[in-house]
Amino acid sequence: MNFTKYVLSTLSAAVLGLVMLGLAATPVQAATATTTFAINATVQATCSVTATPLAFGTYIPTAASANTATVSVTCTNSTPYTLGLGAGLNGTVTARAMKSGAVLLNYGLYTDAAHTNNFATLASANGTGSAVVTTVYGQVSSGQYVAPNTYSDTITATVTY
Repeated sequence: MNFTKYVLSTLSAAVLGLVMLGLAATPVQAATATTTFAINATVQATCSVTATPLAFGTYIPTAASANTATVSVTCTNSTPYTLGLGAGLNGTVTARAMKSGAVLLNYGLYTDAAHTNNFATLASANGTGSAVVTTVYGQVSSGQYVAPNTYSDTITATVTY
């Protein structure tokens, strides 16, 4: 009976070993699934404008007084625009004037340093995505013998796009 027990025990161990081998973890292959999705944005045409002040300083009627200001326009790339300067509070685009009380001191704004081309509206340009700086040349002509005081005006720079 020992032999029978020995055979059964050995056979049981062998069967159990084979069963365990069959139950052992087998490597699992990873599965994947993919998809794509769209990404988009609509860029709206836009512009912004800033300007520096134009200060003539002290005016002496025997000599013209000149100075400059800059107007910076930033528009989205390839956006067409025009830059215009208004008449101010006391005149027209061709005859601007600063005011103190009821007294006017005439001045001009120009696109050139020679003060020959009045600055009203510039030709159309295209935005670059960066600031485009335009110089405004101002001049108070000589010969205006107005009362001593501080004269001022406000100009509106308009970008149309």
